[in-house]
Amino acid sequence: MSKAVRIQAEDFSQDDEIKELKGSSKRMGGIGTFLGCARDFSEGRDVSEISFDAYGSMALLEMNKLRSDAIAKFGLLDARIIHRIGTVNGGDNIVFIAAGAEHRVAAMEACRWMIDELKQRVPIWKKETTPEGESWVVPHP
Repeated sequence: MSKAVRIQAEDFSQDDEIKELKGSSKRMGGIGTFLGCARDFSEGRDVSEISFDAYGSMALLEMNKLRSDAIAKFGLLDARIIHRIGTVNGGDNIVFIAAGAEHRVAAMEACRWMIDELKQRVPIWKKETTPEGESWVVPHP
């Protein structure tokens, strides 16, 4: 498994991830990033916390494949995908995606494609805790 693809309980540093991505190639002219954060409000309800669970080995395998697919499809120089599991609160980081390419268009398009594909392909589930109780969230692209 590449360090560029991780599932972890602890928070991550965008700055550290971007620094490592930039360090992988001096040809990198553009980096597209996506940072997904926990909201404290969803579908008209207050959310006190969100729990994420993953089918670990399968999720990592699919995330690594997703990274390889993006590198090939968009001609990226490098890419990173990190998703947290466990419980997060409003404002906390959840997912980080970065795509590095020679030019900005490929980087930005790849970044958007990766987060959309991650939501569809990777077996990670989300449960929200609200004043009404807990509920699993149906995935949406």
